[in-house]
Amino acid sequence: MKLRKAVFPAAGLGTRFLPATKAQPKEMLPLVDKPIIQYVIEEAVAAGLTNIIIVTGRGKNAIEDHFDVSYELEKLLEERGKYDLLEQVRAISSMINVSYVRQGATLGLGHAVLVARDLVGDEPFAVMLGDDIIDAPVPCMRQMVEVFERVGDPVIAVYRVPPDEISAYGVIDGVAEPDDERVYRIRDLVEKPSPERAPSDMAIIGRYILTPDIFEALASTPRDEGGEIQLTNGIRDLRRHRRVYGYRFDGVRHDAGNKLGFLKATVEFALKRDDLGAPFREYLRSLRL
Repeated sequence: MKLRKAVFPAAGLGTRFLPATKAQPKEMLPLVDKPIIQYVIEEAVAAGLTNIIIVTGRGKNAIEDHFDVSYELEKLLEERGKYDLLEQVRAISSMINVSYVRQGATLGLGHAVLVARDLVGDEPFAVMLGDDIIDAPVPCMRQMVEVFERVGDPVIAVYRVPPDEISAYGVIDGVAEPDDERVYRIRDLVEKPSPERAPSDMAIIGRYILTPDIFEALASTPRDEGGEIQLTNGIRDLRRHRRVYGYRFDGVRHDAGNKLGFLKATVEFALKRDDLGAPFREYLRSLRL
Protein backbone atom coordinates (compact mmCIF):
# COMPACT_ATOMS: atom_id res chain seq x y z
CA MET A 1 0.00 0.00 0.00
CA LYS A 2 1.10 3.55 -0.66
CA LEU A 3 2.45 5.37 2.37
CA ARG A 4 0.12 8.27 3.18
CA LYS A 5 0.21 8.86 6.94
CA ALA A 6 2.80 10.09 9.43
CA VAL A 7 2.55 10.11 13.23
CA PHE A 8 4.24 12.94 15.15
CA PRO A 9 4.57 12.24 18.89
CA ALA A 10 4.42 15.65 20.58
CA ALA A 11 3.11 15.05 24.08
CA GLY A 12 6.43 15.27 25.93
CA LEU A 13 7.01 17.93 28.58
CA GLY A 14 10.26 19.27 27.12
CA THR A 15 11.98 19.43 30.50
CA ARG A 16 15.44 19.83 28.95
CA PHE A 17 14.40 23.28 27.70
CA LEU A 18 12.89 24.64 30.89
CA PRO A 19 12.01 27.38 31.66
CA ALA A 20 11.35 28.17 27.96
CA THR A 21 8.96 25.21 27.71
CA LYS A 22 7.01 25.96 30.89
CA ALA A 23 4.20 27.61 28.90
CA GLN A 24 4.96 26.66 25.29
CA PRO A 25 5.53 23.28 23.62
CA LYS A 26 9.10 22.27 22.90
CA GLU A 27 7.97 21.52 19.34
CA MET A 28 7.18 25.22 18.85
CA LEU A 29 10.64 26.52 19.74
CA PRO A 30 11.84 28.54 16.73
CA LEU A 31 14.75 27.29 14.66
CA VAL A 32 15.68 30.59 12.97
CA ASP A 33 12.08 31.60 12.09
CA LYS A 34 10.10 28.35 11.96
CA PRO A 35 9.10 26.05 14.83
CA ILE A 36 11.07 22.82 14.83
CA ILE A 37 7.98 20.68 14.19
CA GLN A 38 7.32 22.54 10.94
CA TYR A 39 10.69 21.45 9.51
CA VAL A 40 9.78 17.81 10.12
CA ILE A 41 6.25 18.16 8.73
CA GLU A 42 7.66 19.82 5.61
CA GLU A 43 9.95 16.81 5.27
CA ALA A 44 6.90 14.54 5.46
CA VAL A 45 5.09 16.55 2.78
CA ALA A 46 8.19 16.42 0.54
CA ALA A 47 8.07 12.61 0.89
CA GLY A 48 4.46 12.50 -0.32
CA LEU A 49 2.84 12.02 3.10
CA THR A 50 -0.32 14.10 3.21
CA ASN A 51 -2.14 12.86 6.33
CA ILE A 52 -0.46 14.02 9.52
CA ILE A 53 -1.41 12.66 12.95
CA ILE A 54 -0.04 14.67 15.86
CA VAL A 55 -0.07 13.03 19.28
CA THR A 56 -0.50 15.85 21.77
CA GLY A 57 -1.01 16.33 25.48
CA ARG A 58 -1.89 19.00 27.97
CA GLY A 59 -0.55 22.46 27.10
CA LYS A 60 0.01 21.73 23.40
CA ASN A 61 -2.71 23.99 21.95
CA ALA A 62 -0.09 26.19 20.28
CA ILE A 63 0.70 23.36 17.86
CA GLU A 64 -2.93 23.13 16.75
CA ASP A 65 -3.16 26.92 16.42
CA HIS A 66 0.01 27.03 14.29
CA PHE A 67 -1.35 24.63 11.67
CA ASP A 68 -4.85 26.11 11.70
CA VAL A 69 -6.12 29.00 9.59
CA SER A 70 -5.55 32.43 11.16
CA TYR A 71 -8.17 34.68 9.56
CA GLU A 72 -7.31 37.78 11.58
CA LEU A 73 -3.59 37.57 10.79
CA GLU A 74 -4.21 36.88 7.12
CA LYS A 75 -6.57 39.84 6.86
CA LEU A 76 -4.05 42.14 8.58
CA LEU A 77 -1.20 41.07 6.28
CA GLU A 78 -3.40 41.52 3.21
CA GLU A 79 -4.51 45.00 4.27
CA ARG A 80 -0.90 46.06 4.81
CA GLY A 81 0.23 44.65 1.47
CA LYS A 82 2.61 42.10 3.02
CA TYR A 83 1.83 39.47 0.43
CA ASP A 84 5.07 37.50 0.83
CA LEU A 85 4.31 36.91 4.52
CA LEU A 86 0.67 36.21 3.71
CA GLU A 87 1.72 33.48 1.30
CA GLN A 88 3.95 31.88 3.96
CA VAL A 89 1.19 31.94 6.58
CA ARG A 90 -1.39 30.43 4.21
CA ALA A 91 1.04 27.71 3.14
CA ILE A 92 1.34 26.46 6.73
CA SER A 93 -2.38 25.68 7.06
CA SER A 94 -2.89 24.39 3.52
CA MET A 95 0.03 21.98 3.08
CA ILE A 96 -1.37 19.09 5.16
CA ASN A 97 -4.46 17.28 6.40
CA VAL A 98 -3.88 17.14 10.14
CA SER A 99 -5.57 15.15 12.91
CA TYR A 100 -4.89 15.18 16.63
CA VAL A 101 -5.09 12.54 19.32
CA ARG A 102 -4.34 13.05 23.02
CA GLN A 103 -1.87 10.95 24.96
CA GLY A 104 -3.27 11.19 28.48
CA ALA A 105 0.05 10.36 30.15
CA THR A 106 3.57 10.38 28.73
CA LEU A 107 4.23 6.65 28.90
CA GLY A 108 6.93 6.37 26.26
CA LEU A 109 7.31 6.58 22.51
CA GLY A 110 5.76 3.16 21.97
CA HIS A 111 2.66 4.24 23.88
CA ALA A 112 2.44 7.45 21.84
CA VAL A 113 2.41 5.40 18.64
CA LEU A 114 -0.15 3.02 20.11
CA VAL A 115 -2.66 5.79 20.89
CA ALA A 116 -2.64 6.75 17.19
CA ARG A 117 -3.81 3.27 16.21
CA ASP A 118 -7.40 4.15 15.31
CA LEU A 119 -6.34 7.10 13.15
CA VAL A 120 -3.66 5.11 11.33
CA GLY A 121 -5.87 2.11 10.59
CA ASP A 122 -4.66 -0.95 8.70
CA GLU A 123 -1.93 0.58 6.54
CA PRO A 124 1.78 1.35 6.73
CA PHE A 125 2.75 4.68 8.27
CA ALA A 126 5.72 6.81 9.24
CA VAL A 127 6.74 7.98 12.70
CA MET A 128 8.74 11.21 12.78
CA LEU A 129 10.23 12.87 15.84
CA GLY A 130 10.58 16.65 15.97
CA ASP A 131 13.77 16.38 18.03
CA ASP A 132 15.67 15.16 14.97
CA ILE A 133 16.15 17.80 12.30
CA ILE A 134 17.78 16.31 9.22
CA ASP A 135 19.43 18.47 6.58
CA ALA A 136 19.64 16.39 3.41
CA PRO A 137 19.76 16.99 -0.35
CA VAL A 138 16.90 14.50 -0.69
CA PRO A 139 14.59 14.61 2.35
CA CYS A 140 15.38 11.74 4.72
CA MET A 141 11.82 10.40 4.70
CA ARG A 142 11.77 10.50 0.89
CA GLN A 143 14.88 8.31 0.89
CA MET A 144 13.22 5.91 3.34
CA VAL A 145 10.00 5.71 1.33
CA GLU A 146 12.02 4.58 -1.68
CA VAL A 147 13.62 1.82 0.41
CA PHE A 148 10.23 0.78 1.85
CA GLU A 149 8.67 0.56 -1.58
CA ARG A 150 11.47 -1.78 -2.57
CA VAL A 151 11.57 -4.08 0.50
CA GLY A 152 7.96 -3.90 1.75
CA ASP A 153 9.00 -4.25 5.40
CA PRO A 154 9.57 -1.77 8.27
CA VAL A 155 12.47 0.63 7.76
CA ILE A 156 14.26 2.48 10.58
CA ALA A 157 16.64 5.39 10.09
CA VAL A 158 20.09 4.83 11.59
CA TYR A 159 23.05 7.13 12.06
CA ARG A 160 26.65 6.53 13.11
CA VAL A 161 27.43 7.98 16.54
CA PRO A 162 30.67 8.07 18.57
CA PRO A 163 31.16 5.40 21.30
CA ASP A 164 30.83 7.93 24.14
CA GLU A 165 27.30 8.81 22.95
CA ILE A 166 26.01 5.35 22.07
CA SER A 167 24.39 4.72 25.47
CA ALA A 168 21.80 7.44 24.77
CA TYR A 169 20.30 5.56 21.80
CA GLY A 170 18.73 2.37 20.63
CA VAL A 171 21.34 0.51 18.57
CA ILE A 172 20.99 -2.06 15.80
CA ASP A 173 22.83 -5.29 15.16
CA GLY A 174 22.56 -5.55 11.39
CA VAL A 175 24.13 -6.84 8.18
CA ALA A 176 24.45 -4.60 5.13
CA GLU A 177 22.56 -5.74 2.06
CA PRO A 178 24.90 -6.77 -0.79
CA ASP A 179 23.18 -4.53 -3.34
CA ASP A 180 22.95 -1.41 -1.11
CA GLU A 181 25.46 -0.75 1.68
CA ARG A 182 23.13 1.82 3.27
CA VAL A 183 20.43 -0.79 3.93
CA TYR A 184 20.90 -3.22 6.84
CA ARG A 185 18.90 -6.32 7.62
CA ILE A 186 18.41 -6.03 11.36
CA ARG A 187 19.19 -9.06 13.51
CA ASP A 188 18.54 -7.38 16.85
CA LEU A 189 17.94 -4.02 18.54
CA VAL A 190 19.35 -2.99 21.90
CA GLU A 191 17.99 -0.06 23.91
CA LYS A 192 20.69 2.24 25.33
CA PRO A 193 23.59 -0.22 25.65
CA SER A 194 26.88 0.62 27.34
CA PRO A 195 29.69 1.31 24.83
CA GLU A 196 31.33 -2.06 25.48
CA ARG A 197 28.04 -3.94 24.93
CA ALA A 198 26.81 -2.02 21.89
CA PRO A 199 26.47 -4.35 18.87
CA SER A 200 27.45 -1.56 16.45
CA ASP A 201 27.85 2.20 16.14
CA MET A 202 24.56 2.48 14.22
CA ALA A 203 22.06 4.34 16.40
CA ILE A 204 18.32 4.56 15.79
CA ILE A 205 17.11 8.12 15.27
CA GLY A 206 13.67 9.65 14.92
CA ARG A 207 12.45 8.39 11.54
CA TYR A 208 10.54 5.13 11.14
CA ILE A 209 8.34 3.49 8.52
CA LEU A 210 6.21 0.85 10.22
CA THR A 211 3.58 -1.67 9.22
CA PRO A 212 0.25 -1.95 11.10
CA ASP A 213 1.26 -5.19 12.84
CA ILE A 214 3.46 -3.03 15.08
CA PHE A 215 0.32 -2.18 17.07
CA GLU A 216 -0.18 -5.77 18.20
CA ALA A 217 3.50 -5.94 19.11
CA LEU A 218 3.27 -2.74 21.15
CA ALA A 219 0.07 -3.84 22.87
CA SER A 220 1.90 -6.91 24.21
CA THR A 221 5.18 -5.12 24.98
CA PRO A 222 5.80 -4.99 28.75
CA ARG A 223 6.59 -1.63 30.30
CA ASP A 224 10.17 -0.90 31.27
CA GLU A 225 11.45 -0.01 34.72
CA GLY A 226 10.20 3.57 34.28
CA GLY A 227 6.69 2.38 33.42
CA GLU A 228 7.04 3.25 29.72
CA ILE A 229 6.42 1.30 26.52
CA GLN A 230 9.49 1.62 24.35
CA LEU A 231 9.05 1.61 20.57
CA THR A 232 12.42 -0.13 20.19
CA ASN A 233 11.16 -3.06 22.26
CA GLY A 234 8.01 -3.31 20.16
CA ILE A 235 10.03 -3.36 16.94
CA ARG A 236 12.30 -5.98 18.47
CA ASP A 237 9.27 -8.19 19.03
CA LEU A 238 7.98 -7.47 15.52
CA ARG A 239 11.32 -8.61 14.07
CA ARG A 240 10.58 -12.14 15.24
CA HIS A 241 7.74 -12.32 12.70
CA ARG A 242 9.05 -10.32 9.75
CA ARG A 243 12.14 -8.64 8.39
CA VAL A 244 13.04 -5.19 9.66
CA TYR A 245 15.59 -2.98 7.94
CA GLY A 246 17.83 -0.14 9.03
CA TYR A 247 18.65 2.63 6.58
CA ARG A 248 21.74 4.83 6.91
CA PHE A 249 20.39 7.97 5.30
CA ASP A 250 22.34 10.54 3.33
CA GLY A 251 22.26 13.80 5.29
CA VAL A 252 23.26 15.60 8.48
CA ARG A 253 21.24 15.03 11.62
CA HIS A 254 20.86 17.72 14.27
CA ASP A 255 19.70 16.70 17.74
CA ALA A 256 17.37 19.60 18.49
CA GLY A 257 16.24 17.85 21.65
CA ASN A 258 19.14 19.23 23.66
CA LYS A 259 20.36 22.79 24.01
CA LEU A 260 23.74 22.39 22.34
CA GLY A 261 22.30 20.52 19.39
CA PHE A 262 19.57 23.12 19.04
CA LEU A 263 22.15 25.94 19.00
CA LYS A 264 24.27 24.14 16.40
CA ALA A 265 21.23 23.62 14.19
CA THR A 266 20.27 27.28 14.51
CA VAL A 267 23.74 28.41 13.39
CA GLU A 268 23.92 26.00 10.45
CA PHE A 269 20.41 26.71 9.20
CA ALA A 270 20.96 30.48 9.50
CA LEU A 271 24.19 30.24 7.50
CA LYS A 272 22.32 28.47 4.68
CA ARG A 273 19.74 31.25 4.38
CA ASP A 274 20.05 33.60 1.38
CA ASP A 275 18.80 36.54 3.43
CA LEU A 276 20.84 35.85 6.59
CA GLY A 277 23.85 33.76 5.62
CA ALA A 278 26.29 36.45 4.51
CA PRO A 279 25.75 39.00 7.34
CA PHE A 280 25.56 36.24 9.96
CA ARG A 281 28.81 34.69 8.72
CA GLU A 282 30.46 38.11 8.87
CA TYR A 283 29.23 38.55 12.43
CA LEU A 284 30.61 35.18 13.48
CA ARG A 285 34.00 36.08 12.01
CA SER A 286 34.04 39.25 14.09
CA LEU A 287 33.71 37.36 17.38
CA ARG A 288 36.76 36.76 19.51
CA LEU A 289 36.40 33.07 20.23
